[in-house]
Amino acid sequence: MFSVTVREHLMIAHSFRGEVFGPAQRLHGATFLVDATFRRTELDDDNIVVDIGLATSELGEVVGEFSYRNLDDEAEFEGINTSTEFLAKVIADRLADRVHAGKLGPGAHGLTGISVTLHESHIAWASYERTL
Repeated sequence: MFSVTVREHLMIAHSFRGEVFGPAQRLHGATFLVDATFRRTELDDDNIVVDIGLATSELGEVVGEFSYRNLDDEAEFEGINTSTEFLAKVIADRLADRVHAGKLGPGAHGLTGISVTLHESHIAWASYERTL
């Protein structure tokens, strides 16, 4: 299995509901390093996994939809705890939509999977992996 990973960062504000979250129930900020890994079993005709420039650009656009926003104010997240795990899935699914729409180039149609990891700090992170 071959893979290519590109990186971006994300800065948000949000709060959580539920005692399990303790002080994070209050509004707080979070800054994440976002790694998106694209996988395929065989390289394409150009011997690459995916166009790194397009992958970087598309990840930047997806992350940019949330960056510098209070997710509590976003209608699509109303009533949802926007945990690190949840956000990793949202980003992976939106990247998958872009792959299917051809935004990562024709060679990206050979991709078999995407995983997204959000690093909360140097000691904690969460990931979501999906097939294409």
